[in-house]
Amino acid sequence: METAPPETAPPETALARAYATIRTGILDGRFRPGDRLREEHLAETAGVSRTPVREALRRLATEGLVELTPGLGAFVSSWSVADLEAIFAVRALAEAAVAEQAARHLTAADIDALEALAERMEDLAARRPAGFLDRITGLNHEFHTRIAAACGNDRLAGLLTQTVDLILVHRTFRRYHDRQLVRSMAHHRELVDAFRARDADWAGAVMRAHVHAARHALVADLSLSPPAEPKAP
Repeated sequence: METAPPETAPPETALARAYATIRTGILDGRFRPGDRLREEHLAETAGVSRTPVREALRRLATEGLVELTPGLGAFVSSWSVADLEAIFAVRALAEAAVAEQAARHLTAADIDALEALAERMEDLAARRPAGFLDRITGLNHEFHTRIAAACGNDRLAGLLTQTVDLILVHRTFRRYHDRQLVRSMAHHRELVDAFRARDADWAGAVMRAHVHAARHALVADLSLSPPAEPKAP
């Protein structure tokens, strides 16, 4: 196999390309939890040399997406079912609390913006154009970020940011089957209805169901995943 020639782009551009290539591969499931990430293959895929690949792997390791094992190499971070249950238990509590507070603080304009985001996600889910899951993921992030920003509690919003900024959350939509995706879109719509009604209990209940549905999809995906490549030289 021919090796990729050294990149001609500036070092920072090469690093950004390597980082984006690896991170996207992890998020969309091409690189599964526990998979070994081989520098030569990654460099060829990204069209860069191995130097920016190494730096990208170090950066991803600080984000918790990659594990660097001395003498063995880099691997996609993996989680057990117990890990997932713990992560989503905290997330359900934090997101429900944020939704309850947001129901009291969101302005009419905020709610209109959330409704517009929900409609755009529904439209993408119905039409399914190329790259629709990536676009839904971005809109979903904006939807939940707007809710957190309006909750009126910076510490609670900060806790939520720390909890949801994980590979497992970003991969949720890629793990949904059709019925689960439709249900997720319906949750967004119902959250908007709860916010318009200023019903904090309703908003919190819908958000808890929304998070637990994501947990179920990811736990099922992990349970069905094939064994990862052994960590051996």
